Amino acid sequence: MTADVSPPVRPATLEDVAAVAGVSRATVSRVINGATTVDPALRRVVEEAVVTTGYVPNRAARSLVTRRTDSVALVVSERERRPVSEPFIGRMFSDPHFGRVVAGLMDVLRPAGIQMVLMLVDDQASRDQLLSYLRQGHVDGVVLISSHADDPLPGLIHDTRLPAVVSGRPRRPSPLTYVEADQRAGAQMAADHLAGLGRRCIGTVAGPQDMPAGQVRLTGFLDALEQHGVRDVVTAEADFTQSGGASAMRQLLRERPDLDAVFFASDLMALGALPVLLRAGKDVPGDVAVVGFDDSHAAVACDPPLTTVRQPVEEMASEMARLVLKQISTPGAGPAPSVVFHPTLIRRESA
Repeated sequence: MTADVSPPVRPATLEDVAAVAGVSRATVSRVINGATTVDPALRRVVEEAVVTTGYVPNRAARSLVTRRTDSVALVVSERERRPVSEPFIGRMFSDPHFGRVVAGLMDVLRPAGIQMVLMLVDDQASRDQLLSYLRQGHVDGVVLISSHADDPLPGLIHDTRLPAVVSGRPRRPSPLTYVEADQRAGAQMAADHLAGLGRRCIGTVAGPQDMPAGQVRLTGFLDALEQHGVRDVVTAEADFTQSGGASAMRQLLRERPDLDAVFFASDLMALGALPVLLRAGKDVPGDVAVVGFDDSHAAVACDPPLTTVRQPVEEMASEMARLVLKQISTPGAGPAPSVVFHPTLIRRESA
């Protein structure tokens, strides 16, 4: 018996790719490193040669040349640490909105070979840690989800000079690119729908009033109802959670047991409120029409299924990823124009 002593297969090199493509090694290097000056037809030839040879770029060596890490930070910023019974990270991962954001980002980042680094910020120490990480060049860009109006992070991230995109229009002046849905228009759609059903004893469960989304959805809803002659609107504030929606619904029923409609600033809050209405002997939508906001998985988990304002979260997140990658690939070009998506009303059985 003789042992197989055939030499190991040698990994493909830039020279191998160049020979198959019929171009110079320098051209292959420019294509692999993402240079935008290569002719598209020539780029396709090189990319086909890469597949043919099985060439695998040396990421460490490539990063020395391009000064890129092929990673983007997803920064989720909250006002402050929550009580132990309701930790920040637990709330985030149980919120269907966050999962939709991640899915939309990965639809764009994964095919581009970009890794996503999740960073959570909920106090000064974690904010300092984040800024140190960004300044040390560990990522090429930032997607920021900020939950409160006075968050200093948009300005601080801008100061790092990293490409960055914010989810939602910052309430403080900021030159950063943002992507958002027209929150006010969505709340107006909910008001128009309930008024159009002939409902007049209307309540709303608003989101936290230290958050831009909570503020704008409430004012948009109330202003639109006023145009329909409905001014006596009972309101409660909750925290965009299922338990918060249940508690707020009990408060509204104590104040106005004759309610005939409620607008919830999130589907998750409506999901928590529907059993409260059922236990109070209220039929939905016969006695109380219910409208939510988001068109998340919670909307179809409701019983009855929830009429809601749809904001295209996955599409918005994908657009944020495209915008930050565009800034990364064109250094010095500055922030891209911001993008505003339009919501739609999805009619189901609750109103």
